[in-house]
Amino acid sequence: MSIEAENSVVGIEYELKEEGGDTVLDSNRGAAPLEFVTGKGRIIPGLEKELVGMSEGDSKTITVPAAEAYGEYDESAVQTLPKEQFEGIDLQKGMSLYGQGEDGHTIQVTVKDFDDESVTIDMNHPLAGKDLVFDVTVSSVREATQDEAATGEVGGGHCTDGSCGCGH
Repeated sequence: MSIEAENSVVGIEYELKEEGGDTVLDSNRGAAPLEFVTGKGRIIPGLEKELVGMSEGDSKTITVPAAEAYGEYDESAVQTLPKEQFEGIDLQKGMSLYGQGEDGHTIQVTVKDFDDESVTIDMNHPLAGKDLVFDVTVSSVREATQDEAATGEVGGGHCTDGSCGCGH
């Protein structure tokens, strides 16, 4: 069975590097596969698009341009805030902090710089603006169950109150 653009449950092993770099940025080799339902936006779009048509056991090196990964680097996402907003935090350049975005979701920011009065943070994803190279092996492919297709969650995440649109 090959991977479809929607409603395939896919398991992959991968190793991630920045294009032109030798440093492994992320990998699940030798660990549990990353499983997801296609067409649900669970992985970066450029990687998912290139997996379509692959089958269990297939391996491929996939280069994903920044625009189809974590987006281009956005200078407007760099802000300087009063240091009082960071009271009680032992600030260090390059550290990651987590906060709440305007939409209520958790966001990660990186401390770019700070002094006695202000802190400059970067709200870009750490891999924004970078072209990425994935060495991928497909470990499993199957058709999504009705619950998985409805929820986008591997294993179904079935609701019992009808809130997922299943009518139960």
